[in-house]
Amino acid sequence: MNRRTSDVLLAMGAVVVFAVGLGVQKDQPVALAVGTGPSQQVLSPNSATSTTVDPFQSIVAQARIPKVGIFDSPTAPQPARTLDSPQPSGAPLVFLVKQMQKDWLNVYLPVRPNGSTGWIHRADVTLTQHDFRIVVELSAHRITVTQGASVILQEPIAVGKADTPTPGGVYYIKELLKPPDPTTVYGPFAYGLSGFSNVLQTFNGGSGVIGIHGNNDASVLGTDVSHGCIRMSNPGIEKLVKILPLGTPVEIKA
Repeated sequence: MNRRTSDVLLAMGAVVVFAVGLGVQKDQPVALAVGTGPSQQVLSPNSATSTTVDPFQSIVAQARIPKVGIFDSPTAPQPARTLDSPQPSGAPLVFLVKQMQKDWLNVYLPVRPNGSTGWIHRADVTLTQHDFRIVVELSAHRITVTQGASVILQEPIAVGKADTPTPGGVYYIKELLKPPDPTTVYGPFAYGLSGFSNVLQTFNGGSGVIGIHGNNDASVLGTDVSHGCIRMSNPGIEKLVKILPLGTPVEIKA
C-alpha cells in the first residue's frame, strides 16, 4: 500500500471509523474488488431509456471515468460537484440508480445529507442490473437479505445506541472492505454504505460513514450498542460477500 492510499484510508477511517468506538487501527482495512457475477446483467447503451426502476430489480452505475460530474438537473449547464473514481478507499465509484431518462440517470449519492440524489451522464458509467436487496429493521434488530422474492439470509443484528442511532433511509453498498485482523469487533468483512451518522459529523478522524460488518461478540446481537453501524454474525457476512454486488440497496427502517 502506498503512502497516499494509506493516508486516505486513515483520513476517512474506512469502515473502522463509522462504528464501535475503538481507535483507528494501525493497519487499515483495504477495499476488495467486486466484479460482475452471474446474477448481474450488464445493460447495453440501447436498453430502456426512460423508466423508474422495478422494485425487484436494481440498476447500478459504475464510473467509467476518473471524475463523474453530478448535476442538479438534466438542464443544469454545469455540474454542482464531481466525485472521484476510484473512491478514497480504492473501491470503484458506484451509484444506485433511482430513475433513467434518455441520456441521464438520477442516482442516489454517497454524500451528506443522507438521501441526496443527483443527475449524471449515462455515458460516464457502465450499468448492471441485479435483484438483491437488504432490509434492516432497527426495532426488531433484524437484517433480511432477498434475491427477488426469496429470502436468502435473515438474522439478528446489533444497531446504534440511543445517543448515536443508526439512521433510517435508503442507502446502498458503496464498498467492501477487509479488516487486517478478522478477530476484532469488525469481523472478517465490512460493507461501507452511502449514508452517514446524523449525530457524528466526524469520528476518530473519519466522516461518520455507516456500514454493515461482522462481529466477534455474539452476545451483543439483538441490542443497541454501536455508534451507528449494523453488526451481524461473521458467518452471515461471509455468505453475503460471495454474492452481493456493490450498489445493493439497503433500506433501514424503524
